[in-house]
Amino acid sequence: MEALTELCDIIAENPKQFSEKLAWICGRCPQTEWLLAESPRVSRSHLNAVLAVARIISKNPESTDNRAKSAVNDFLSAVPASFRRSFWPHSFPSQSISAFYCDFLSYLSCAADLSPEFATEVARFTGEVVIAATSCGGDGDCDPSISKAFLVALSQNFPSILQSDGDKLITMLLDQFVVSRAPPSPKEQQNSANSDTSSAQSSPVSTNHYPSGKTEESSPGDGSTVSSKSSSSVVVNGGSIVWKTGVDQLSFGFSEGSGGSNPVFRQQVASFEDESIESLEKQEIAFRLITHILEKVKVDSKLQDQVRFIAKRQLQSMSAFLKHYGAYFADLEWSMDFLEKMMTLFLHFVLQSRKRDWNEQGPLLKTRVNAKLSVYQAVAKMKIKSLVSLETDGKTSKRLVLETLALLLDAADACLTSVWRKMKACEELFGSLLSGIAKIAVERGGQPLRVLLIRLKPLVLAVCAQPDQGALLESVFKTSCEIIESGWAKDRAPVDTFVMGLASSIRERNDYEEQVDREKQVPAVQLNVIRLLADLNVAVKKPEVADMILPLFIESLEEGDASAPSFLRLQLLDAVSRIATLGFEKSYRETVVLMTRSYLSKLSSVGSVESKTSAPEATTERIETLPAGFLTIANGLADTKLRSDYRHRLLSLCSDVGLAAESKSGGSGVDFLGPLLPAVAEICSDFDPTLDVEPSLLKLFRNLWFYIALFGLAPPILKASTPAGKSTSNSVISGSINAALQAVGGPYMWNTEWVLAVQRISQGTPPLVVSSVKWLEDELELNALHNPGSRRGNGNEKVASTQRLALSTALGGRVDVASMNTISGVKATYLLAVAFLEIIRFISNGGILNGDSSVSASRSAFSCVFEYLKTPNLTPAVSQCLTAIVHRSFETAVSWLEDRISLTGKDARNRELTTYAHACFLIKSMSQRDEHVRNISVNLLTQLRDKFPQVLWHSSCLDSLLFSVYDNTSSTVVNDPAWTAAVRSLYQKVVREWIIISLSYAPCTSQGLLQDKLCKANTWQRAQTTTDVVSLLSEIKIGTGKNEIWSGIRTANIPAVMAAAAAASGANLKVSESFNLEVLGTGVVSATVKCNHAGEIAGMRRLYNSIGGFQSGSAPSGFDAMETGIFIWTWLVSAAPQLVSLVLAELVDAWIWTIDTKRGLFASDVRYSGPAAKLRPHLAPGEPEGSPESDPVDQIVAHRLWLGFLIDRFEVVRHNSTEQLLLLGRMLQRSTDLDWCFTRHPAAAGTFFSLMLLGLKFCSCQTQGNMQKFRSGLQLLEDRIYRTSLGWFAHQPEWYDVNIPNFCQSEALSVSVFVHFLSNELSDLSPSDSKGKSREIGNLIDVTDQYHPVWGEMDNYTMGKEKRKQLLLMLCQHEADRLDVWAQPISSKDSPYSRLKISSEKWTEHAKTAFSVDPRIALSLASRFPANAAVKSEVTQLVQTHIVDLRTIPQALPYFVTPKNVEEDSALLQQLPHWAACSITQALEFLTPAYKGHPRVMAYVLRVLESYPPDRVTFFMPQLVQSLRYDEGRLVEGYLLRATQRSDIFAHILIWHLQGESVQETPKEGAIDKNASFQEILPQVRQHIIDGFSPSALDMFTREFDFFDKVTSISGVLFPLPKEERRAGIRRELEKIEIQGDDLYLPTAPSKLVRGIRVDSGIPLQSAAKVPIMITFNVVDRDGDHNDVKPQACIFKVGDDCRQDVLALQVISLLRDIFQAVGLNLYLFPYGVLPTGDERGIIEVVPNTRSRSQMGETTDGGLYEIFQQDYGPVGSATFETARENFLISSAGYAVASLLLQPKDRHNGNLLFDDVGRLVHIDFGFILETSPGGNMRFESAHFKLSHEMTQLLDPSGVMKSKTWHQFVSLCVKGYLAARRYMDGIISTVQMMLDSGLPCFSRGDPIGNLRKRFHPEMSEREAAHFMIHVCTDAYNKWTTAGYDLIQYLQQGIEK
Repeated sequence: MEALTELCDIIAENPKQFSEKLAWICGRCPQTEWLLAESPRVSRSHLNAVLAVARIISKNPESTDNRAKSAVNDFLSAVPASFRRSFWPHSFPSQSISAFYCDFLSYLSCAADLSPEFATEVARFTGEVVIAATSCGGDGDCDPSISKAFLVALSQNFPSILQSDGDKLITMLLDQFVVSRAPPSPKEQQNSANSDTSSAQSSPVSTNHYPSGKTEESSPGDGSTVSSKSSSSVVVNGGSIVWKTGVDQLSFGFSEGSGGSNPVFRQQVASFEDESIESLEKQEIAFRLITHILEKVKVDSKLQDQVRFIAKRQLQSMSAFLKHYGAYFADLEWSMDFLEKMMTLFLHFVLQSRKRDWNEQGPLLKTRVNAKLSVYQAVAKMKIKSLVSLETDGKTSKRLVLETLALLLDAADACLTSVWRKMKACEELFGSLLSGIAKIAVERGGQPLRVLLIRLKPLVLAVCAQPDQGALLESVFKTSCEIIESGWAKDRAPVDTFVMGLASSIRERNDYEEQVDREKQVPAVQLNVIRLLADLNVAVKKPEVADMILPLFIESLEEGDASAPSFLRLQLLDAVSRIATLGFEKSYRETVVLMTRSYLSKLSSVGSVESKTSAPEATTERIETLPAGFLTIANGLADTKLRSDYRHRLLSLCSDVGLAAESKSGGSGVDFLGPLLPAVAEICSDFDPTLDVEPSLLKLFRNLWFYIALFGLAPPILKASTPAGKSTSNSVISGSINAALQAVGGPYMWNTEWVLAVQRISQGTPPLVVSSVKWLEDELELNALHNPGSRRGNGNEKVASTQRLALSTALGGRVDVASMNTISGVKATYLLAVAFLEIIRFISNGGILNGDSSVSASRSAFSCVFEYLKTPNLTPAVSQCLTAIVHRSFETAVSWLEDRISLTGKDARNRELTTYAHACFLIKSMSQRDEHVRNISVNLLTQLRDKFPQVLWHSSCLDSLLFSVYDNTSSTVVNDPAWTAAVRSLYQKVVREWIIISLSYAPCTSQGLLQDKLCKANTWQRAQTTTDVVSLLSEIKIGTGKNEIWSGIRTANIPAVMAAAAAASGANLKVSESFNLEVLGTGVVSATVKCNHAGEIAGMRRLYNSIGGFQSGSAPSGFDAMETGIFIWTWLVSAAPQLVSLVLAELVDAWIWTIDTKRGLFASDVRYSGPAAKLRPHLAPGEPEGSPESDPVDQIVAHRLWLGFLIDRFEVVRHNSTEQLLLLGRMLQRSTDLDWCFTRHPAAAGTFFSLMLLGLKFCSCQTQGNMQKFRSGLQLLEDRIYRTSLGWFAHQPEWYDVNIPNFCQSEALSVSVFVHFLSNELSDLSPSDSKGKSREIGNLIDVTDQYHPVWGEMDNYTMGKEKRKQLLLMLCQHEADRLDVWAQPISSKDSPYSRLKISSEKWTEHAKTAFSVDPRIALSLASRFPANAAVKSEVTQLVQTHIVDLRTIPQALPYFVTPKNVEEDSALLQQLPHWAACSITQALEFLTPAYKGHPRVMAYVLRVLESYPPDRVTFFMPQLVQSLRYDEGRLVEGYLLRATQRSDIFAHILIWHLQGESVQETPKEGAIDKNASFQEILPQVRQHIIDGFSPSALDMFTREFDFFDKVTSISGVLFPLPKEERRAGIRRELEKIEIQGDDLYLPTAPSKLVRGIRVDSGIPLQSAAKVPIMITFNVVDRDGDHNDVKPQACIFKVGDDCRQDVLALQVISLLRDIFQAVGLNLYLFPYGVLPTGDERGIIEVVPNTRSRSQMGETTDGGLYEIFQQDYGPVGSATFETARENFLISSAGYAVASLLLQPKDRHNGNLLFDDVGRLVHIDFGFILETSPGGNMRFESAHFKLSHEMTQLLDPSGVMKSKTWHQFVSLCVKGYLAARRYMDGIISTVQMMLDSGLPCFSRGDPIGNLRKRFHPEMSEREAAHFMIHVCTDAYNKWTTAGYDLIQYLQQGIEK
């Protein structure tokens, strides 16, 4: 409902704007026709909607929609139906029904009061509803309890009614609920009128309710009198107030012949006994409703008479009820023994009075009495309301008014004397009666007022005579105030008489001397009357009243003596003090003079004979009474002029007391001055010490602090000392010599309240600067040390020495002894007083002076401290002391701030404001004329900035820093160029250092603030100021390159923060080569932009729109949107710092949303994991995943920017905002859930470790005071961060290249910064510290030797934590090295972590630690260090030991599926059936002969292959066919046959490869044909496949194979023909071939469907003995647009073995996939090749290409010239694009050539496409083979001829940018290929026994592995590849081979 209530209020404020919302709510209300149904039932939503609409109307009834009013009125008209239980929702309790009625009627009444029109509408229904409610008696479905609840609510909030309904409702209410409403007969009325009139008229004179000497009391009920046997009375003003005891009251009721036998009284008692609680409640409701009706409408006069008559009878019965019935229970308290007393009383009643059984119990009786009293209260209000319609001057109305007044007064008397008077209901009744009395008297005035005042005085005195009557006394006070304020203007004489009559009662004499043996008692009437009169004075605020009463109080005080009770004197002093606070000058001065004279008289009597024998009350008055009066005046005095006078008087009194006490013995100085300190503190609380002070007042302040120092009243100022907490008024220090010294060091021996007083005084004391040239010698009051008459005098050097010692101690020994000895005793005391004052200023509240409500630089206490330094003609010793006082004050301020660092909320805000105020003042003080002051200011400012870095980013500090120097120097009157230059130079130095440091910690926030300041400076139109500031800021840069301007690692070194800073500056991230960011240059521009969009949020919206906003359909990328967001956020937190917490809270919620929705950094789905997902399942395990919906890198970079902004905010708030720190802690807690929630994308490494860095920085706050209470949580969070950080290494290391400038470099730097922080954190702990801290942490978290919430079971938490940190550090160092190599692949420098010097034992320990955290981390460790035998051995042992736990990790397979374990048939292999599927290349390795076809291994491999779609396995068809060689169990064959059933294309490709392997080789004589069995199985498998085809599949197979067999056979037909006829022959043969069906596809590319043959495209190719032909087909994409027909040429070869080309292109295809997966811009074109039979095959033609040889045939010159001819001049866009294409393709084939070692690289085998890309073809010589009988003439790893280097390296000396780019790409491609070395090698290794020429010599597999150099680190591998490129550069063997080919084959070179 809270949310709905807020919504209602919003709608009510803006009804037009939210009209749709209002209509929706109205629609939820029950409809009219539904409410008119026979038995409607509402739902809870209906009720909520009705209340909502009613609330909206109550807020804004005029402008609310008519639908809302109709809905409310409809429900109001249906209220009678709600009296049925069936109307309400099921299980709707009665309390909820009552609450609904109350709320509904409250809103309705409020709306009716505000809108007359709506009131009229409501009035139409009110009467009927009330009638229905009162008529509900339980008949039918009506529930009386519900109707009663409605009537109760109605009695509280009564809406409008019609005039015609008034009489009807009152009549019905009287009939239903009120008994005996028959009007009196005329005779009765006359008798009653005469009686009442006589009574009313004579009551002030003849009717004395408290007659002197009488014991009778008249009863208004029956007129009888009852005598009381005994009574006690309080004599008041010559008369007595009868106050009967409990016995008297009991005898009053039970004695014979008295009230016990009175028939009228017995009738009243019986009537009350017969009344039920329900009946009483109904009467109360009826009377309240009648009162409301009388207020709303005018009622018939006869009916009004009846109402008045009933009210009169009720009031008469009330008096009798309270006086007589209550007498039964006199002096019986509502206590635990109540029932026992009640039963005794009841028994007495039964025996002597009524002889009947009384079964009432106490609680029930109390409830009934409360109900009865509530009825009377309602009656009284009804009676008063019935007088409203009476004429003011009519005789009858006057009679009725006096009658009512008498009745109400009698009733009030009865309440006061009733035994029920302590009950709350009776107190409320009394207050209601007095309120009514006052209302009548005030409205009527005249005789009613005079009558009331006569009757009111004894009533007031009676109340005052009763102790502990707070509520009754409060009612009397309110009534008296109201009457006095009204009567003062109308008829003052009776008011004066009333007041004086009350005042005279305090003059009653009491013989206190006779009260010897017991404490002196003061009558309650005196104390209460004093209090009442004081309250009246304060309330009415009339000087005449004060002048009337004050003399009586003063006379009582002056005539009183020590024998008078201190409590009475204290009450009198409190009264006169409060009167003095009213600000009436006469009363104020009389009071202050009296109290001052009294206080000094007490002091003068100290030591006299009389004082030694005086009563203890005299001391109590001196210590408590008078000081309390002084304090009261100081608290209440509001007049500024009088406060100033009082301040002067009070300080003069202190000075007089101190001076007089100097001549006294003992501790009189402390005893008399100490009690005055609270009053002084209060009167100084509003005094601004920075204003100009009169010399006389300054002198008094100086005297005060002199005596505070001299008497030792100041609290200790040494931090180690604390007040002793002892409260005493007696001196306990023997000898005054040690007083000051003890005051410095403590402990404090006086009243602890004085400590607070002295601290408060310090905040309002001006600097105690001495203006006299002679300094202190003319200050007579301070010359007491040299006064011969002084107790401390006689030139006592010992006293002076003690003062100097105390001073030296107070200053912390900062002043040397020689200088201190030159200071006189007076000066030492003065300096000690100054030290106390200035240090205590900072102890009390951090050093904020009194002043306005805002905390600014002007209120910094340093403004006072620095005043002493400006004093002229100071001696060196005094100057040293004053300087030392400044530094001690600063230390105290810092200590105060540090002690409060853990505060939160308002206290934390005050602490921060204090810090900023001091910083601003110190900044402004740098422009002082005194160089000494300037130097101190800079020194203290630097210390403050280092201690509390948050000042760096505070707006007011930055304002002062940037602009105050220009304001101060320009406004000075003195023209001093030298001073101006010095100040400006100093400011510029400080500003430069300030800005550099702030940028190094938080560049985003710093930029936002600077831009905001520049924006404001522009609006100020201060040209010189803005120009100077901008020129200064423009010189400042931040960066992380070689020329960084600070040492160590700062926040600005974090690339994420740098990127956010660029966004905050309003520019994209554009960095130079040294990675320096000119932040402020763009910041100035952005400030100008902001000036154009000034206006806080509105301005930001305009800026947002000006940059395009986020239009639908053109949403920006995550990166662009985040840049805009950071720019806006930075602006917002700079311009509106009060919104920072709200902004940060929203950002944290949004961050958590990205976690929940798995976006960006938290995109944990596999498809967002980068290379690992893209290379599935060929080179990585797992099912193939679809492409991500959006670019994951873009979202990661957005997160990176976002994180930079948050890190920046952390640095700003870490010291000053616990609230914002906890928000960041929530974000980190959620981000580091134990379940991994981060992406595995390698491009997220930098962002991930930046987040972890933020986490560690956050956890380091546990040593800060403001985070101490969260220490346990922070340590657990730290463990989670360590675990999460280690979790990054749970997968294999990957690469990723992002096309963002310097992104890779920033990734490496991000990890390096994390490593730096982590290593520093470890090095900061020495072994002993580490043990101590670890032990502390262990105890704190209590996880030693048990289950840890983060790490699980552990043996030793402390030791394990250290090992995990070391492991994480080592892994992060390696990761930083990897990323650094990737970012700077051709850098010559080695990373500091490139060669980690770690022992074998340490490697083993790392492996164990990694495995204990996560086995995948240990496996990743082994893959990161593949040549490390210790790691591999330990991981192997761990895997085999815990093999059952690793079934889901395919990467663990090589550690137990080994040839050795296969040979031994190890039991470990039994786990394979349960193992997760590995990659296809990993599975292929297990098919090699080394694993001997082990059944378990084979079963696992086949299960893996079965788990992947056949089209994914088709790529490795040559390897699968080769595996048939070792398939003794025919298991592979079985898989192949099953796969062919799942995919026709798989079957076709398999058949072609089977046919391609059918090579008919004739073994040499005597040799064993190893291929015989393999060749035998091939046709069998082929036939099994064909036999398994379904009819449709068989038809497809037949058509596909027949078609391409016919095309291939053309080569044989052409062979006999002459060359010139062969092309025509091809055309003839092609025309014979028909395409049968539209599902035929190219065998080399199953995704391309054949739509026709271009018969004119047939071309016979050159060949010595064969006739290969090239034919072009029309093809369409299988899954694309079938109308988009494209040409695709294929070469059909006969007599050539294509299988080796297939293998080479498989490797090239894998490399292409790897390059694409890691984001490398390298080009490879693995064209399709398929062997279709014995020395037959199909080869795809690379489209749009021509060979380099062909290019040479048509063009003279080299590639450089050809490119210019084809693509334009050098430097043109087309030429540079072509050069770029050539570069990326050359780099790609360079890596492939290094691995495959293809030879015969003449220009005929190098193709160039139409955009300049290079493509290698013809892989007849790879690996270990080469032309010319393997002479390996081509010694370079890849071809890089001179003409190629001309394009790649324009410089010709390997120094050009393009050459560096080429080498960088080569290195990155090589590094990426190394990561998948095993998969590539497995692919090649499976073909080892295929008989391909490339395996005919040497160790091809071993050499291939060597070329990967697994033993090298990443940097070493990079150096190796650089060397390969350099070696290939224009190598002579390459040019020589081209020459040979030109000479032999005629191939152009």
